[in-house]
Amino acid sequence: MDLTPDEVRARNSEVISEALSVYPEKTAKKRAKHLNVYEGDKPDCGVKSNIKSVPGVMTIRGCAYAGSKGVVWGPIKDMIHISHGPVGCGQYSWAARRNYYIGVTGVDTFVTMQFTSDFQEKDIVFGGDKKLDKILDEIQTLFPLNHGITIQSECPIGLIGDDIEAVAKKKSKEYDGKTIVPVRCEGFRGVSQSLGHHIANDAVRDWVFEKGADKVAPFESTPYDVAIIGDYNIGGDAWSSRILLEEMGLRVIAQWSGDGSLAELENTPKAKLNILHCYRSMNYISRYMEEKFGIPWVEYNFFGPSKVAESLRTIASHFDDRIKEGAERVIAKYQPLMDAVIAKYKPRLEGKKVMLYVGGLRPRHVIGAYEDLGMEVIGTGYEFGHNDDYQRTTHYVKDGTLIYDDVTGYEFEKFVDRLQPDLVGSGIKEKYVFQKMGVPFRQMHSWDYSGPYHGYDGFAIFARDMDMAINNPVWGLTKAPWNAGR
Repeated sequence: MDLTPDEVRARNSEVISEALSVYPEKTAKKRAKHLNVYEGDKPDCGVKSNIKSVPGVMTIRGCAYAGSKGVVWGPIKDMIHISHGPVGCGQYSWAARRNYYIGVTGVDTFVTMQFTSDFQEKDIVFGGDKKLDKILDEIQTLFPLNHGITIQSECPIGLIGDDIEAVAKKKSKEYDGKTIVPVRCEGFRGVSQSLGHHIANDAVRDWVFEKGADKVAPFESTPYDVAIIGDYNIGGDAWSSRILLEEMGLRVIAQWSGDGSLAELENTPKAKLNILHCYRSMNYISRYMEEKFGIPWVEYNFFGPSKVAESLRTIASHFDDRIKEGAERVIAKYQPLMDAVIAKYKPRLEGKKVMLYVGGLRPRHVIGAYEDLGMEVIGTGYEFGHNDDYQRTTHYVKDGTLIYDDVTGYEFEKFVDRLQPDLVGSGIKEKYVFQKMGVPFRQMHSWDYSGPYHGYDGFAIFARDMDMAINNPVWGLTKAPWNAGR
């Protein structure tokens, strides 16, 4: 039986209280600030965010190094990204996000390769500057077609004080002005990977825009030049988005950073509009370019046909009638395809309930795609969201939605157990826990080895994948041991 909004709010408040009841008083008080039930007339979600995780609970966050190397810099394909420190951080961030790219790996593209200075005990004692100097020489010898290098600092680098800036400047001069970017993204900085995004954005500002301004090749601009900011081309997302932008008459001059190049970063100040997909990871550099170069920026959402159409019209509003007409032409072209996808999958998915817990923008952006299929998101939250992320989330969620920030492993399991969603969309660390509980799951960081999910083509794949997850007959053949008596 469907609950009234008042009953939903009461139930979800009770679920939060039950989860908090197992904690010591001090911990419960801290965690209570991060959990809430959204009230539809409020301007925010009522949760605290971007605060240090409570020691001892199982947070699902990453670190600043992950935010810089794994998200912002790593997908730039023609640069080599050195994990400067012990081997572990580089090994466990190696080729993890399926950032697709065009090129020959090891020749002119390096996204899926692992470069590390492999710190040992003696490097901690005596410093790693000389080792870093030698590594840069080896890279130049072995991979002469690389267009630039970044030095991604791991935790020990900040602790022992390696002067990576001095090494970067020295080697850049030796290599005729090659772009070498030191990135102070030691994992202990900040409370999550979010600060790593900010640090990486600042490194682009300081070492590409400011120091590299004189390197930019001649560029013939047009009135319709745009840059895709904050799309990491997971499963080909940026490509499926780019198709639509070009069909409506725009020229994409840069992709940040999936399948992107250093030259595209350098050319971005010539864009007429920056279109921002992942607000959390790239709003900093977008604001900088607006202030420094006068380039306006606009957020967009290409998940699901409703939001795609809305976003195409929003982007087109910044241009003339030619682009506005192009947007309408693109929307009309793909509407029959979307109607067919919805006709096929909505009868199988309508009324199904979803709980989300992801990073970046997905806890809000994908809600529209689920709703296009008749599904309902009953709970959502961010691993490393800030207050402005939760303010933006109010435009997507319904009254009574359960909101959780930096949710712990225990809390998330408790919420899912009580609310019994038909699908959970979260990350790889949560996937197998919920599948063993008998709950259908989709990995919403890297699309569970599928994709793309952006754009019209991506929505067809998204709908298929959600249907496969929920309606797979395997769920009728398995039962979690702790549910055997239910």
